[in-house]
Amino acid sequence: MDYRYHDSPLGSILIVGEGGCLHSLTLPTQRLDEWPLPDWQPTKTRYTDCVRQLDEYFDGKRQTFSLNLAPQGTPFQRQVWDALLQIPYGVTRSYQDIARAIGNPKAVRAVGGSNARNPIAIVIPCHRVIGANGKLTGYAGGLKYKRALLDLERSSL
Repeated sequence: MDYRYHDSPLGSILIVGEGGCLHSLTLPTQRLDEWPLPDWQPTKTRYTDCVRQLDEYFDGKRQTFSLNLAPQGTPFQRQVWDALLQIPYGVTRSYQDIARAIGNPKAVRAVGGSNARNPIAIVIPCHRVIGANGKLTGYAGGLKYKRALLDLERSSL
């Protein structure tokens, strides 16, 4: 795996990939202590398209990402993450909405668990999923970041 850090308004984002595919994008609060792993190779030249698109997103100039994604997860998790990619910019959905979208309306808790394990923050927009009551609920990066991302998207519309 290759990795690089990118400074953003949210702090240093860790970008990890291999073979031109993005495997992970994590906020500072999401990183495990042992990341980057010892066998990962630092790069300053790869993932420039990802960096550019992130900068455009934070500048309010990009609403969708066009990157080769390769998140690692179970088939159910990947199904949830695919559903998250369908949530429009600046719009929120509930965990129940996502469970219905994947054809498994009783899987609300499992959807929440898959959201929490989303390895590609921001690009796979798990920050757009909120509680059924309209309140912000769990976010692996922290509710402060979730609110900041939602506020950014709403102010750019």
